Amino acid sequence: MSRECVGVTLDNIDELPKGCRRCVYWELPPHLGAQAEEFGTLELEKEAWVSGVLLEWGSCGRIAHVEGVPAGYAFYAPPAAVPRAAAFPTSPVGADAVLLCGLHVVPDFSGSGVGRMLVQDVVRDLSRRGVKALEAFGDTAERARGEAHGRTVEDTPSCVLPAAFLRAVGFKTVAPHHRWPRLRLEMRTGFSWKEDVEAAIAQLLGSVSVTTAPAAPVGAPAPR
Repeated sequence: MSRECVGVTLDNIDELPKGCRRCVYWELPPHLGAQAEEFGTLELEKEAWVSGVLLEWGSCGRIAHVEGVPAGYAFYAPPAAVPRAAAFPTSPVGADAVLLCGLHVVPDFSGSGVGRMLVQDVVRDLSRRGVKALEAFGDTAERARGEAHGRTVEDTPSCVLPAAFLRAVGFKTVAPHHRWPRLRLEMRTGFSWKEDVEAAIAQLLGSVSVTTAPAAPVGAPAPR
């Protein structure tokens, strides 16, 4: 089964589920989000946010494909680009961290590891860009409990990720709270290091050439 993750751009943003295309929970302050809903400009605001972050900072989202079909997505950005982050009781996000501000798995791909794959791909992207850590606000409510097998990040009423899912993929609590803990994943202790080392070894081995031609006899003239 083929799987891949690609960056979110204005060319493929329509692959996102309709609910996500219209969701600006993280991207706008609450009062501006309400105005956008009233005037029917939610999708335009979402596109404007993606475009702005892409231009000013770089890649801010990933879409997972399974056999060519969109199976899930994740968004992440510097805390300054995420107005909602300041509203959480466990803010602020660490100055050296990027905020994971949304991850969803399409129900048809429940239990297939797409959520974990997305987090791994975000970590891989940020590691290459020199980011030290990825943080996220978690939700500890009963509806958000469960094992990280996909179902805990599907059809969640809130845009806040289940704390149980975050812990299952390597995040550690750095700011405890009874409902909204803040969790952190250090880049170099994340689960992508093995893949990075294997890729580096493969690249090194690929650059080594072995000569198999027989050695010339002693005193023989050099080939021309």
